[in-house]
Amino acid sequence: MEFEFIRNTLMGEYYVKCSMGHEIVGRWLQDEVGKDWQKIAQVEQLIENALANPQSEHLLEGTEITVSIVEDEVVVQENVLSHGEEMDADSEFDFYDCESTASCGLEDFSIMLEQWKSFLTTR
Repeated sequence: MEFEFIRNTLMGEYYVKCSMGHEIVGRWLQDEVGKDWQKIAQVEQLIENALANPQSEHLLEGTEITVSIVEDEVVVQENVLSHGEEMDADSEFDFYDCESTASCGLEDFSIMLEQWKSFLTTR
């Protein structure tokens, strides 16, 4: 998973761009976590719990996006997908679903979070 952090110095805003197929991860980091150090600490605790007990599912449900960790896989998914009705396999929403869920390795996810923290503290 490739990602890039962007800072708008005029507006004081931070943005995350992720590689194709991982856009939802960037949206989650930007919109659900952002510069909230308490949220960042919650995500770090989630990662620690997942490493300590990899057989269990570890969830962090956000307003619009949920992060789930099982073993060494992280799934980031729009909440509406887990609450909606089943769609046909060839549904016209397949492309939308592709942008609404993504998975990556726990190590990559941890690295991204650490680099985000570093990015927020550098000027």
